Amino acid sequence: MSTAKPSSLEAKFQQYGGNAVVLLRNAPTGGYQFPDKPEYSNWRDEQAAWQNTVVLFDQSFHMKDTYFEGPDVMRLLSDVAVNTFKNFGPNKAKQIVTCNHEGHVIGDAILFGHSENKVSIVGRPSVPNWVEYNAIVGNYDVKVTRDERSVSNPTGRLLYRFQIQGPNALDLIKAVHEGEFPEIKFFNMGDLKIAGCKVRALNHNMSRMGGLELHGPAADGETVRAAILKAGKQFGLVQGGARSYSTVSPESGWIPSPMPAIWTEKLKAYREWLPDNGFEANASIGGSFSSNNIEDYYQTPWDLGYGRHVKFDHDFIGREALEKLEPQPHRRKVWLRWNKEDSLKIFASQLGDGERYKYMEMPNAYYAILPFDKVQINGKLVGLSTYTVYTVNVKGWFSLAMLDEDVAEGTEVKLVWGEENGGSNRPVVERHVQTEVRATVSYNRLNES
Repeated sequence: MSTAKPSSLEAKFQQYGGNAVVLLRNAPTGGYQFPDKPEYSNWRDEQAAWQNTVVLFDQSFHMKDTYFEGPDVMRLLSDVAVNTFKNFGPNKAKQIVTCNHEGHVIGDAILFGHSENKVSIVGRPSVPNWVEYNAIVGNYDVKVTRDERSVSNPTGRLLYRFQIQGPNALDLIKAVHEGEFPEIKFFNMGDLKIAGCKVRALNHNMSRMGGLELHGPAADGETVRAAILKAGKQFGLVQGGARSYSTVSPESGWIPSPMPAIWTEKLKAYREWLPDNGFEANASIGGSFSSNNIEDYYQTPWDLGYGRHVKFDHDFIGREALEKLEPQPHRRKVWLRWNKEDSLKIFASQLGDGERYKYMEMPNAYYAILPFDKVQINGKLVGLSTYTVYTVNVKGWFSLAMLDEDVAEGTEVKLVWGEENGGSNRPVVERHVQTEVRATVSYNRLNES
């Protein structure tokens, strides 16, 4: 491997012999960063709050916001996303999904419609980067404004963003809103007024109990937060920190980081445009699944539960490939409820003599941005498990997985926990031995017990 400083993702890629798996398996990064306080009280009570009362998560730091404004905005979106835009416009939002030319997912994010010709894309950087690149090379009449996530933004964010979720969420927000409370339909936006500040609200069910996502100018953030915290006492409000926040998406059923499918020869120019120190360059692969072929880590929209978003009412990047893939068998997104005894076995191995299994950090046990663990039936690979967490709501360990669609509800599978050859050379992975964990397949949300 060359030691010269790379100038782009493509240059860094070539330093690893043009092998994306080697690059990503040697990335020193652990899980995705949520640069908020780890805990405001304790992660157990914070988890329970989104199930029983109400929780406030501060999302102002970890997501990239990119604004696209101009007469070609809607044409740009239609050309790069699998989604239809017939029902999209101002004050609406949707989950935008983008694919490469072979129909493999680059990423997903939330798309906000601010006005007729202005939108923003909010999420992990994969999608906003891809859309911005296409806006530039396609000569669209679109102005792009980046609001980078905090780890890449020394000047500060433009907006605050608070997620308020739980059975008491709407009652709390109504209590602090000044004036008649507007009806905001699911994935629509409306205006509120809190402590004299104008607040934009998105009806977005991130946890399992409903609520709103609030955002506004960063300068108003502490004023709005103080008003919510003051009123929240009577509603059982709990502030949630980074440790509990990292477990929300698996419990809700969202796989937050698909493998960005950007390593094809056709996308060399895109990798030359991407920086050598950005999200894609620093993403890491971890887990028991190991292949030298990066395409074995790629995902289709159906693998991630996004088949419903694919609409062939417009031309877009990847359409022809997706039309061919649609009638074929697909993997299906499921929950895996881990066997209690096998989970305890892993923890017990940390004590005394004997083999030590890969440590399970509580409450989330993923130590790469892109975790992939093998799931097998009778020794045959039937899919991949991703994000592994524990929550007090489920009262056990579980993970999200993508399994062959013929694996039935309630099937017992075996997940391989730990990395091959005693662990990788990544500093976040200690030496350990692999073990198997029994798990039960659930197509619907996990039942509490």
